[in-house]
Amino acid sequence: MEFRIARGELAEVVAWAGRALPARTTVPVLGGLVLSAEPGRLAVSGSDFETAARAGTDAEVAVPGRVLVLGRRLLDICRVLPDGPVSCALEGNRFTVEAGGTRFGLSTLPYEEYPAPPAAPAPYGEVDAAAFATAVGQVAVAAGRDDTLPVLTGVQLRFDGEEMTLSASDRYRYAVRGLPWRPAGADGEAEAVEVLLPARRLLEVARALGKCGGLRILLDPASAQGTAAVGFEGGDTRAVLRRLEGRLPGYGALFDVAGAAVAEAECAALAEAVRRVAVVADGNSPVRLDFSAAEGSLLVRAGYGDDVATQRLPVALNGAEEVTVAFNPSYLLDALNSFESPELRLEMLGAGQRVLLGAGGTESAHRHLLMSVKQLV
Repeated sequence: MEFRIARGELAEVVAWAGRALPARTTVPVLGGLVLSAEPGRLAVSGSDFETAARAGTDAEVAVPGRVLVLGRRLLDICRVLPDGPVSCALEGNRFTVEAGGTRFGLSTLPYEEYPAPPAAPAPYGEVDAAAFATAVGQVAVAAGRDDTLPVLTGVQLRFDGEEMTLSASDRYRYAVRGLPWRPAGADGEAEAVEVLLPARRLLEVARALGKCGGLRILLDPASAQGTAAVGFEGGDTRAVLRRLEGRLPGYGALFDVAGAAVAEAECAALAEAVRRVAVVADGNSPVRLDFSAAEGSLLVRAGYGDDVATQRLPVALNGAEEVTVAFNPSYLLDALNSFESPELRLEMLGAGQRVLLGAGGTESAHRHLLMSVKQLV
């Protein structure tokens, strides 16, 4: 195996494949990256038992071949290589990387012990990569971090006709975002398909592919209820994620807030006010929001006794004279920062009950449900 490639292109494909490397593993070969050289092309891939990542690029290949090397060591080497062409070769059991007079040698790992990565399904449709990355970021903030409840650590994707709906919940909040997508072939007329994917992994992939234009989604709808893989492909880069078992609870009844009082506020101003007053909050003590229709204002308050902070904002309230709600400040800021609209709509059922946030004005494709805490400051 022998090839020549630009330093920037090698670093890019190695960094992409390196996303799938496990932080810790008891299986040494899982810490490796596979380099496959064929005439005119180099492909680099990595995998753990849950994720697979692959990237390809042009290369001058003198001798085709394949090798498995320590992934993090190769990542470190790519970071310090001088600019210019890089020559790589397999010499016996040693893989060499040379550029600008600097030469590195890497011992190889036994490729025959490398586990087969999750297979990539066939293309199922396409979505705008930037819009998808934004949508994943908006809902992933509501996913749980407790690995003992794996279903709640995922983002659920529902494909129904030409609409995709993303949702996530940790039991205390529930985020939903819809966006258009383009199903392949006649699948747009098929039954709705739901898949649940790890939120952290999906967010990494969506952000990394956010500038590729059209993002191809690889999915086998026939195995949608199993733990088979879902792929995301843009240009020469691809990531494959294993599904989580189970599905999120439905949100239809939760999002039904008929009879709620409705407030309209400036989203950025409210987020800044919450950020300011929360500095006096003790731990996760709540931030309190007092809405007044008569005064046309909102008082944002945090703290206890003499250690308090307040800020008043102009707000329009309809459906009630006064409403008071309170939230975990981190949860509230996550929700506020996930909205792109300058105006925010809050539908409130009262203290200790659920509050539905959405973009102001027309019906919002992005909604975020928060539970108001009962203990008010």
